[in-house]
Amino acid sequence: MRAWLLALDHRFDAAFGGAANPLKQLGALAFLLLWLLAVSGVVLYALLDTSAQGSYRSMEALSRTPWGQALRGLHRYAADAFVLAMLLHLLREGVLRHHAGVRTHAWTTGVLLLPLAYASSIGGFWIPWDRLGQFSAIATAEWLDALPFLGAPLARNFLQGGVGDRLFSLFVFVHLGLPLLLVFASWTHVQRISRVRAFPHRTLAAGTSAALLLLAFVLPVGNQGPADLALAPQRLDFDWLLLFVHPLVDATSAQATWALLAAVFAGLLALPLVRVPAQPVAVVDPANCNGCGRCADDCPFAAITLVPHPLRRPGVQLAQVNTALCASCGICAGACPSSTPFRKTQAFVTGIDMPQGPMGAMRERLREGLARGARRVVFGCERGARVATLRAPDVIALGLPCIANLPPSFVEYALREGADSVVVAGCREGGCEFRLGQQWMAQRLAGMREPHLRAGVPPRWRTVWADAGEEARLRAALEDGT
Repeated sequence: MRAWLLALDHRFDAAFGGAANPLKQLGALAFLLLWLLAVSGVVLYALLDTSAQGSYRSMEALSRTPWGQALRGLHRYAADAFVLAMLLHLLREGVLRHHAGVRTHAWTTGVLLLPLAYASSIGGFWIPWDRLGQFSAIATAEWLDALPFLGAPLARNFLQGGVGDRLFSLFVFVHLGLPLLLVFASWTHVQRISRVRAFPHRTLAAGTSAALLLLAFVLPVGNQGPADLALAPQRLDFDWLLLFVHPLVDATSAQATWALLAAVFAGLLALPLVRVPAQPVAVVDPANCNGCGRCADDCPFAAITLVPHPLRRPGVQLAQVNTALCASCGICAGACPSSTPFRKTQAFVTGIDMPQGPMGAMRERLREGLARGARRVVFGCERGARVATLRAPDVIALGLPCIANLPPSFVEYALREGADSVVVAGCREGGCEFRLGQQWMAQRLAGMREPHLRAGVPPRWRTVWADAGEEARLRAALEDGT
């Protein structure tokens, strides 16, 4: 399944470019759509008569104007796109197994967003109070009545007469209150992630907004006749994505639908409980940490904070790792200024390092390989194209948990110690397992981020951004040289 997802990613990369690939920015897309929903919803609320008798008339008048038609269509289609983006984002993260460990909080809060999003969407169909809104409101009331802990049946509100302003005010409250809760829950969802991408690439954002507006004009959202409780709607223009629960109840029963949805919901929430192998966490050495804060700035999961340094003068800080949040990516060690292999100390100990692959051990492996005659060096991400497949007598292949675990100075060090060429390989743009590794490494090598590769380094090195399964690209880069 993961291989299939990567293949699909590559097709979208070819079509949209890595920076604007929508599959790699589903979370950011969902945030964009949520803002579009909020803005269009506020404008609609200001323009509409939110009373039981006036809502349909004001919605009908608004739909007769081109800008009103565009506004209503944008709101409706953004709701569909928002829920679709959420579902695809959840599916993608599940396939990539991003549901446990440091990602448990994001996964759990993301699952909790689903019922909020659907409840908000379903309530939105009631506001125009047309025949579709009537059908959905009655069907929802009958479905809720199947819950044993409710008192008076909700469906009896629709048995006699028309819907009064008091009940309609409840409809409006549902559609206003739940989205506000949804915004707050979305903020909670990303609290344990640093440098959150809450807005997609500008090309993708502009294209998505333009597509929704175009759809609003090509397929305008129309009213389906005023609600009439004396008549049962016979034919409706149905939204199967947002209102799927109604036909599901008709096909089975209210109790069966509750049981099915509860089982799916509980299963998603239980996924983080599945045991995963414990990962080593970054270790700070107080004697070598100067409190510069680069590790904290670069950590993708906000696992590092700065505290007063116990061994140095007041005002100097020390990095501290939250073991529950450390993803074992090693990006922090690659950012540490003490990780340079040019240090003359006998024991190469850095301010922060990964116990499974310390910098000192990598320098020794590099030295040993060059001493035995190897002249080509490959530094690669273990989650991208597999560098182990390149091992040969004249090749030193060094794998890292993330390519940003590599201090750029190792490239210069390898060339100075006798390497003819160096290849730095990581995952494709936007495809880093740890979100920011490929981006940080590209910026460090380009001199845009500290620690950076010195401008005077001989240009006998190159980068290859390739995912698992693209080892042929990595081999071709190694054979081509620089």
